[in-house]
Amino acid sequence: MPLPPASPDSRSDTLVIIVAAGRGARAGGGLPKQWRNLSGKPVIAHTVAAFGLLPVLVVIHPDDHARAKAALPGVTLIEGGDSRAASVRNALEAVADKGYARVLIHDGARPLVSAALIGRMRAALDRSPAAAPALAVTDALWRGDGDRVTGTQSRDGLYRAQTPQAFHFTAILAAHRSHGAEAADDVEVARAAGLDVTIVEGEEDNLKLTFPGDFARAEAILKGRDMNIRMGNGYDVHAFTEGDHVWLCGVKVPHGRALLGHSDADVGMHALTDAIYGALAQGDIGRHFPPSDPQWKGAASHIFLTHAIGLARSQGYELMNCDITLVCERPKIGPYALDMQAELARIMGVDATRVSVKATTSERLGFTGREEGIAALATAVLGRS
Repeated sequence: MPLPPASPDSRSDTLVIIVAAGRGARAGGGLPKQWRNLSGKPVIAHTVAAFGLLPVLVVIHPDDHARAKAALPGVTLIEGGDSRAASVRNALEAVADKGYARVLIHDGARPLVSAALIGRMRAALDRSPAAAPALAVTDALWRGDGDRVTGTQSRDGLYRAQTPQAFHFTAILAAHRSHGAEAADDVEVARAAGLDVTIVEGEEDNLKLTFPGDFARAEAILKGRDMNIRMGNGYDVHAFTEGDHVWLCGVKVPHGRALLGHSDADVGMHALTDAIYGALAQGDIGRHFPPSDPQWKGAASHIFLTHAIGLARSQGYELMNCDITLVCERPKIGPYALDMQAELARIMGVDATRVSVKATTSERLGFTGREEGIAALATAVLGRS
């Protein structure tokens, strides 16, 4: 799947390159570490999901196409080179004409990077052409020969490097073009080209899976995150217009009027969709499906809900439950409530017991009381899957 060109907004002018072409033999397990399972899905799937809606390009080994297509549907893939530096350069060159202003370069075997760290890296590029996360070395350092200590080393000014390392796109592309050799990471390439690199505080949980024991530690970290609960609220209103039916929570309800809207005006499904986006801190329907875009005129609202629940799952969440309240004098919702519950559950791929649909009137008060339109409120609770 090709990457879209960059656009000027703060999200899509930044590309993520995830380097996953290595063989990772020290981790054991019979597969390259990025393809081993971690909490039920491949390591690389966790890594990609951590970057949310940012456009992602994954660099893979030529032997891994089948695995990558199965684990990362819809993600853009490119073959790596014979070294890490060559793999990164391949990726940069492949999108050099897409107009990206910034790039985050990340190790595929660091699946626990947080949204907070990603945000700090992007913010650092507002003041520097290059930035990298790191943790100051706090342990005493020794030099050794086999199992014998031969000396000590000062830890002053020493850091443990992490990723994602962040760069202005044109600067790091030029640096890789001029480097032409292997490097431990992209900071080494950047510094060789004379770029100043800002150090950003990293995170202990942002470990790189290298040895067999690292998987047990990562499982424990993910288990601790499993209790992560998100809740969001949604509210929507649509006015009546001429027509003979309304769409409510995916069900066609006969009525003497229709609801007016850019799409099919399913006020209940819109409120639920916004509740899910809200739980993910991902805005609302208008952010993902702008009403200014003619392709969404008259669109069926299940498209929006399917996208929202898919986004939740891509970030490791499942719907725990949701509750929708429709506010109107007419039509009467009771005869259709169970059908609405079943249809929403079908669209989201959850058991109907997780979906509640109910209705109330406003006692003839306000615009709903005057039967000028219908309002809907929704709450969605998401939990780590």
